[in-house]
Order: sequence, then structure tokens, then C-alpha cells
Amino acid sequence: MKIFNSYTNQLEEFKTIHPNKVNMYVCGPTVYNYIHIGNARPVVFFDTVRRFFEKQGYEVKFASNFTDVDDKIIQKAIEEDEKELVISKKYIDAFLNDLEGLNCKTDYIQPKVTEYMNHIINFISELEKSDYAYEIDGDVYFRVDKISDYGNLSNRNVDDLISGSRIDINPKKESPLDFTLWKKTDVGINFDSPFSKGRPGWHTECVAMIDDIFHEKIDIHGGGIDLQFPHHENEIAQSKALHHHSLATYWMHNGRLSFKNEKMSKSIGNVVLVKDVIDKMPLRYFLLSTHYRSPLNYDEESFQMYVKEWQKLETAVKALYL
Repeated sequence: MKIFNSYTNQLEEFKTIHPNKVNMYVCGPTVYNYIHIGNARPVVFFDTVRRFFEKQGYEVKFASNFTDVDDKIIQKAIEEDEKELVISKKYIDAFLNDLEGLNCKTDYIQPKVTEYMNHIINFISELEKSDYAYEIDGDVYFRVDKISDYGNLSNRNVDDLISGSRIDINPKKESPLDFTLWKKTDVGINFDSPFSKGRPGWHTECVAMIDDIFHEKIDIHGGGIDLQFPHHENEIAQSKALHHHSLATYWMHNGRLSFKNEKMSKSIGNVVLVKDVIDKMPLRYFLLSTHYRSPLNYDEESFQMYVKEWQKLETAVKALYL
């Protein structure tokens, strides 16, 4: 069996770290809204990957997180005049309900950022002790220039990144590429730490939770191609700093899903929510209809073709058992 490894950009023979065991982690949702069908693509794909390994006789330890600390959640809480944790619970419940509708397994490890805060803070402290992180006015940043092959996963050149417009210029940082590990703030939900009262940066949450759940390098880390940079690149940087490995042996990324050939985005408003799709199983069928790394385009007319195809399959299967 071979897997395309995004880290090496090659098709590689799949070999687990431990015999007959697969350790997998997939980046989960930021729970401030209902998920749209683009969000559902990695969910359905990696559920299928998990099922495949289990069918092959592997023992699979599967984890996928909930980001329940985020500026978007805080904004939603303000809009709805609710506590942040009430908002996150509402959308976690909705997400799990969508998973059941899509026939995805829900019996997996579901870490929440708020439940791993102590480990995240300790993780950041270790990075600071090893001189891979530095603190300025209560904020903590990661020193990217100490990672010699930074950009390897996303095939990006550091010099190009520094000169590119995607990097925010922050006079407090030693380098424009340095990313936030801890943000000092008293706005919204925050936590006490040795650095300041605040909350963690997004890029350090997943890697710290993986560290606490698995305690070692994992076999597969997955997510959408939109997470490859900067999120996954920054996860790898932190893992190399503390543990001298790339966090996972194999990195897998699914392609984007578009709406009528345009990017699907909540901010744009051209989204189709999973909860609003009546035919959930045809949606799963549609999301798996194209090679997982290829882009996928949604429009109602073509989706109805998959609904009809699924109905034919259902009819044929039922006829076999009459």
C-alpha cells in the first residue's frame, strides 16, 4: 500500500511506526458556526481513510480537535449575548449531528483547546526554555529562522515569504515570519499563564494536543490543503524544535471544494451548510466522487445527478436482499 506524502511530495510505501497500529490526527473545526460542505470534505475523506485501515485489520487511534478558543467565537458570543463556551458547545453538538448524518464515525478522541490549556502553556514554556521562542510584552513568538528547512511542507522559500505580502509586519517581532504562540489579551475568554493573561495562538494548539495525546511522532496528520501553510508548516516547526521530528511520518491534504467555481467561504456568504442538505448520504457520495487531492466543484444541478445515482445504488442493494 502506498500513500502520497505531502511532506516529501512523493508516493511512498506505507509503514506504520508500530506494527498493526495507525495513529492519526486530523485538524477539526473552529466551532463558531455550522459547517459547510467544504468543511465536510476532509471530515468524510479521513473518516473513509480510518475505515479503510480498520477494515485492513489495523488498530486505529484517531483524534480530531475542536478549536473552542478563537476570536471568531468571541465575536459570535458578543453577537448572541452568550458565553463563549455556550457558543462552542452549541456548534460542537451541531457538528457531531452533521457527522452522524454523513455516516461518519464519532467514536474518536475529540480534544478541546480549553481542556488542554495547561499542556499548551507548558509546551510554549519548553519552546521558550530551548530558545525557540521569545516573549515581548506578554506575547510569545516562535523563532522561525532556527528551523533550517522551514517551508518544506508547502514548498515555500523563506526569502520569498519574507518579501511576500502575506506576512504581517509587526515591529515587536524579531522576524516577519515569527508566528504567535501566546497572545496577551483581556478581551473575551482568557487564561492565566507565566507570560500573561491571554490565550494561545492557533498554530500551537494542535501540535501541543498531539504531543499530549500520542506522546510521540504519529503516522498520519491530515487536513485540507488550505491548512498546509501556514498552519501545518508551523506545527512541524514546533515539533522539530522540541522533538527533532516532523510530527507525522505522512502528511495528507485533500483538495478544495468550490461553489460554482468560486471559493466557498462563510465570509463571502456563498456556502451550503451540511445541516441544510436534505440528502446526506448522496452528499457523502459526492464528496468521495473525485480523487481526494483534486479540486471539487459544487452546484445544485450536478449534485442532483449524485442524488439520483445514489438512489439507484440504494435500489440495487435493496434488491439483492429481497
